[in-house]
Amino acid sequence: MKPSEEVIGAVGFSVMTVRPGDTSVAMGVGDLPIIAQSHLLSLMEHAAIISLDEYLEPGETTIAISSEMLSLTPASIGAELRATSRCIEIENTELTFECEVYEGERQVAAAMIKRATVERVSFLARTAAQSLIS
Repeated sequence: MKPSEEVIGAVGFSVMTVRPGDTSVAMGVGDLPIIAQSHLLSLMEHAAIISLDEYLEPGETTIAISSEMLSLTPASIGAELRATSRCIEIENTELTFECEVYEGERQVAAAMIKRATVERVSFLARTAAQSLIS
């Protein structure tokens, strides 16, 4: 990864339109036709990943470590949502992102997301070895 001082402040954007299959009802996690929280989190994760496109070295990627999300208001089928992400902290290989989702001017959700940089091949090799041991 490029030096921390270059990566801090990196921003990413992601958009989606809520479809019937994106709702709590469709996911089996509620009985209202509003966007499922997992889709809000995925939208913000995608924005975080996009923010790093020009800062990672070849063969490097990030994996999810933790997330803390606050759902502020629901979004219905047909809502056009946009997520923003900004890298606010880097400690060793761990990156922290401040993320938000909006429908127009209305804030729908916010999150603090942590991801860690890994080298793809060695990470997948370790994961495969752990699966064989189990």
